[in-house]
Amino acid sequence: MAGEFQVTGKNAAARFTLKLHRGDGMTLIAMNWKKGKPPPDFVGFAIEYKEPGGDRFFSLNNRLGFRGKDGKVNPDTLSTRLSPIQKFRWVHFPRNAELEGKFTYRVTPVFMDATDTLSYGDAQEAAIELRRETYPGLLNVSFTRGFVSSQAFVDRYLAAGSIATLLPPSADEGLSFTPTHPKTQEALNWMGFEARSAILEVLDQAIADPSAKVQVVAYDLNEPGVLARLEKLGPRLRIIIDDSKDHGATGSAENQAEVRVTASAGAGNVKRQHMMSLQHNKTIIVDSPTLKKVVCGSTNFSWRGFFVQSNNAMVLQGAGPVKAFQTAFEAYWSGTPKNFGTTAAAQWTSLGLAGIDARVAFSPHSAANALLASVAADVAGNTTSSLFYSLAFLYQTSGPVLDAITAVTARDNIFVYGISDRKVGGLDLQKPNGNIAPLYPADLSKNIPPPFSKEPSGGGGIRMHHKFMVVDFDKPSARVYLGSYNFSSPADLQNGENLLLIRDRRIAVSYTIEALRIFDHYHFRVAQQEAKKARTELVLAKPPRNPGEKPWWDEDYTDARKMRDRKLFA
Repeated sequence: MAGEFQVTGKNAAARFTLKLHRGDGMTLIAMNWKKGKPPPDFVGFAIEYKEPGGDRFFSLNNRLGFRGKDGKVNPDTLSTRLSPIQKFRWVHFPRNAELEGKFTYRVTPVFMDATDTLSYGDAQEAAIELRRETYPGLLNVSFTRGFVSSQAFVDRYLAAGSIATLLPPSADEGLSFTPTHPKTQEALNWMGFEARSAILEVLDQAIADPSAKVQVVAYDLNEPGVLARLEKLGPRLRIIIDDSKDHGATGSAENQAEVRVTASAGAGNVKRQHMMSLQHNKTIIVDSPTLKKVVCGSTNFSWRGFFVQSNNAMVLQGAGPVKAFQTAFEAYWSGTPKNFGTTAAAQWTSLGLAGIDARVAFSPHSAANALLASVAADVAGNTTSSLFYSLAFLYQTSGPVLDAITAVTARDNIFVYGISDRKVGGLDLQKPNGNIAPLYPADLSKNIPPPFSKEPSGGGGIRMHHKFMVVDFDKPSARVYLGSYNFSSPADLQNGENLLLIRDRRIAVSYTIEALRIFDHYHFRVAQQEAKKARTELVLAKPPRNPGEKPWWDEDYTDARKMRDRKLFA
């Protein structure tokens, strides 16, 4: 098994605590002052890290800076040694996160005197493993970066070429589109992050194993790298492709894909399907004597799924997952949509992963075994500490799950962060008790004020495509609901879907960090827009020097939400 997924700093001389949480390709760094409040001259944290086996620390950078004596702010991104992080937690994406061994983080409190001179207190250090697989040989959680709308994307790639040189103008042109951006491969690797590489890696392994049989269910299918790999499998592939709505229209990428895989795999190995509404699964099953893997999650096999949207993909290994997903595939392949709910695949089935309590159930369910109400009852009745969610179509989910989220958000003793792609009736941006649910990416990437650069939207359609909820991530009862399932009545009773329930703290922490980093990304857009409305500039706060001024950290000790946030993670 992999090492610890949460570690703490041990320096008793340091005036603050440090706790690291392992994410997948990322680290949540959380701090808290040990006794009382920080002193007024405390201006933030300097954060540095060292790679496994490395001989030096690299400083994290901050896009915000202090005003100089001339009243201006250095427009360059600066080291946190000079522009400290004025937050009590931070999500970091280290270079080479897949390296074996421990990444060491060093966090130092920074102070500023009356002459703007910086000084540094005793540091905390802690080391944590971030290697590729969440549970080596059993299960790997992976994410797309989902940050086309970000300053990092602008800085890295837009100076070299436009978004139109990286992404096709429409889904139907996806299979024939060739990027012309001079940094195409680097940009696509960065955008797709670990989810894209994990999915392609499974297909490459299947191609290399001549005994491997592959079964795929695809909703969107317009990414040429995926289709080219499916073609290489020849008759070892059986595939179900959705044909609902636009997917079945003349000229659609899915129709083009059908023609191509029919030529390579044979007509008897290709099926078009839409159940009662959608065939919404995005699954790959690879089965051979030596290779048994399953891919599931929210990531469509498409340009938007890989490179624009925030998505997750889970890779499961072993005979248990393969059997469970094969049972569902055969029921989809040979059964009728109305009868699927009576099959074994529609029931909760253990994935048989050693040491991990993981189950899966497939839709459409019958009225007798529908899951939506029971999921809602678990969230509403059994959440004791926290609820984090990232739900792409929350605005469509009127019913028990939306009611459960609304009820939990209103409770003073539960910490709630949520994000959706559109506004939801009945859920305000911020509740009186400090809970926030949800933020809306579509509203928050517009009108970015200087000194920040204009960000591309990545085309039409939603950008936040996750479908997961994390309940009580910090408790032994931690659990995650995830899959292709949108927690709606159509997902439960009409569509082809998969829903996983995993009771495991390491996995719960990973999804929690993903929810936090997306939430923080868009919450920063709120701050940007508020600054623009107030005709002010986002800058780092200096210590109070005039009557009535407060230190930057004041709200972290007076605002209900920020107080609980500070304590929960550190």
